[in-house]
Amino acid sequence: MSFNTFGHMFRVTTWGESHGTGLGCVVDGCPPGIEFTIAEIQAELDKRKPGQSKFTTQRREDDAVEVLSGYLEKDGSPGTLVTTGTPISMAIWNKDQRSKDYSEIKDRYRPGHADITYDLKYGVRDYRGGGRSSARETAARVAAGALARKVVPGLSVRAALVQIGPHKIDRTRWDWAEVSRNDFFGPDAETSEQWAGYLTEIRKAGSSVGAVVEVVAEGVPAGLGAPIYAKLDQDIAGAMMSINAVKGVEIGNGFEAAAITGEENADEIRMGNDGQPHFLSNNAGGVLGGISTGQSVVARFAVKPTSSILMPRKSINAKGEEVDVSTKGRHDPCVGIRAVPIGEAMMACVIADHYLMHRGQTGKG
Repeated sequence: MSFNTFGHMFRVTTWGESHGTGLGCVVDGCPPGIEFTIAEIQAELDKRKPGQSKFTTQRREDDAVEVLSGYLEKDGSPGTLVTTGTPISMAIWNKDQRSKDYSEIKDRYRPGHADITYDLKYGVRDYRGGGRSSARETAARVAAGALARKVVPGLSVRAALVQIGPHKIDRTRWDWAEVSRNDFFGPDAETSEQWAGYLTEIRKAGSSVGAVVEVVAEGVPAGLGAPIYAKLDQDIAGAMMSINAVKGVEIGNGFEAAAITGEENADEIRMGNDGQPHFLSNNAGGVLGGISTGQSVVARFAVKPTSSILMPRKSINAKGEEVDVSTKGRHDPCVGIRAVPIGEAMMACVIADHYLMHRGQTGKG
């Protein structure tokens, strides 16, 4: 299977399967001299790991990361590591695989899942949790994203869940501090309480539901990206679409721009007291003509309902016979919840990549 690498200068290759021995990544192109700790990487992985509430899969994994290469310990600072500029390899070992949960669907295709397309393309598929198509692969991306955040000075990347099923947050109540206080990474406490009751019913019914995640990157320098085939928003959209179950991406006000006029959509400009351009709004989501404006970069992505559900669905098996499929095992009733830290990681990786390309092309950075 080809195409397991993304990025241009900051390049990330992931490896491993959901029910294999483990998974991990190799980060190539990370500049030397970047300081980090294992605890910082682990903190990001802990946000994504399963089994943290009744609203996510009950698979129990520590997701403890091991950094195998590409670093030295910083002299006089125990626990602080410094990148050497060589490939950084990280591994996460699987501990709680239950492959027998998937034995009944070994030859059956789950509707809405990659089962059938994998078989059509490769003639073989890893039915144990989906193999490479499993969202477990994204743990390696989160580890890489923890490093990517450190490449761009002053960069901050945060994400929040803004919709589950038909239930959206009230943006007037947005509170970033609230994101870490509930099981949904929700910035609106009242809506999070509503989600809890709604998702409990979905889970008890053996079904699933979709969600929308919003990612905001602050401290992004102006000038990242290029006007034609290396647009910053193009690569952000591609990175978000590469996340499992994502079916739609928008930058800034996105599809809402189709419903308003040019004067409403235009981000007007004035000179700030610091002598720099000051935008009066950010409908563009921090990117104009594929190049960052210096404003916050804002992206949202829609995550479809988890395809592994208990509710029987019509399908076929490998012999072409018509069957009903009901998936047992441990699955997220809303996979969008754990997509929040994954979205952060992908945004961080793209911005780090473009920062290094910009530095290489212009000498600025």
